[in-house]
Amino acid sequence: MEPKKSQNTALNACSGEVQQPTKLGISRRKFVQSSAAAAAIVAAGATLSKYAYAAVRPIRIGWVTPKTGSVAAFAAADDFVLAGTRKAIANGISIGGVTHPVEFLVRDTRSDPNRAAQVAAELIKTDKVDLLIAAMVPETTNPVADQAEINGVPCLTSGTPWQAYFFGRGGKPDKGFEWTYHFCWGLEDCIISYMGMWDSLPTNKTVGVLYGNDKDGNAFADKDFGVPPFLVKRGFKMVDPGRFDPMTSDFSAPIALFKSQDVEIINGVLPPAAFATFWSQAAQQGFRPKICTMGKALLFPSALDSLGDQGDLLTNEVWWTPTYPFKSSLTGQTPAQMCEQWERETGKQWTQPIGFQHSLMEVTVDVLKRIKNVDSPASILDAIRTTKVNTVMGLIEFTGNPVKNVCKTPLVGGQWVRTHGKKFKYELQVVNNDNNKAIPVQAKVRPLA
Repeated sequence: MEPKKSQNTALNACSGEVQQPTKLGISRRKFVQSSAAAAAIVAAGATLSKYAYAAVRPIRIGWVTPKTGSVAAFAAADDFVLAGTRKAIANGISIGGVTHPVEFLVRDTRSDPNRAAQVAAELIKTDKVDLLIAAMVPETTNPVADQAEINGVPCLTSGTPWQAYFFGRGGKPDKGFEWTYHFCWGLEDCIISYMGMWDSLPTNKTVGVLYGNDKDGNAFADKDFGVPPFLVKRGFKMVDPGRFDPMTSDFSAPIALFKSQDVEIINGVLPPAAFATFWSQAAQQGFRPKICTMGKALLFPSALDSLGDQGDLLTNEVWWTPTYPFKSSLTGQTPAQMCEQWERETGKQWTQPIGFQHSLMEVTVDVLKRIKNVDSPASILDAIRTTKVNTVMGLIEFTGNPVKNVCKTPLVGGQWVRTHGKKFKYELQVVNNDNNKAIPVQAKVRPLA
């Protein structure tokens, strides 16, 4: 006969075991089962919470950069800058009350503009990035920005002279671009710095120019917005051998022309290897100007080291230096502190792209913090347009001056000087600040001969 069930008697459905009720009217087995169920619910809730957080979609940033190839020196600071950025935003970025992790998808152009366009397109179409960024040379910034413009994806770039970026992409001042924004100095800033250095020395004002047949060279040589109109206006005579392959190994003809025209000032924009070839051949052929100011080629300490003693007193535009009186919005570091960290961690001398790469990250993070809808490209674009942030490069703000999509950054003139016994062979000193008085001058210009 089945045991009689009472209100306070429980029957084990599996074994038929009768369990005595507790004082609260719940059997021990039922209490254990209920407790286990409650624990399972709590655990399930924690798991669901964990997966719900993990399900918050990351903001994806596509970073296109020339990590290898002929202009890899421009990307030397990438890993250093990216590590600092990741640390600064390790807890994610809050948008509309939801904290999103940020992913950086880094792609190497191998210093090839065609590959730059290819990887940018892949980041847009396959990886579905929310924002594209790129920096330092037009062979990287321009094809990346073009892909962003074509596909309607917000894009930030820096480090390419703004004329080479804007006009090099076919930009029209009265129209501009829709999706792509850029910050860098311009050729007019270069000329102010160049001529300030040249005017400080007694010369015959005859300038021999070396502008290769590439985006930088053609921008510098442009008869409307390049160097020539500024030279004419300031009373300089220009000796131009014409456009040439910037990686040529024979500069005999230009050197002979410069010697025949009594050139005392050399100006140009060449890759480091090409300038090293020119400078070596100039010495072999007995050509020694009073001052040589070369864009691009003399940006990096490694380029000066490769010249041996022949690098002393060469001049160039200074994009960024430890003496810049600004501070990072990400880390709070001054340029000097940032360069000290770089030298401590890498054992290498500071390099100018640190400032541009870091400021690009500063602007990127500032934009992300101001997005109203992470799923709306238009919202990201609006945050870019309304950027106003103080960086290690100074204030970045797109005011429409000089053109809709560009913000200019400071530029000064510098000279490489032998240190004679210090840790690093050469030191870059600011010798002209006509273009930006906020940057302190460290020394006077000295002639080569």
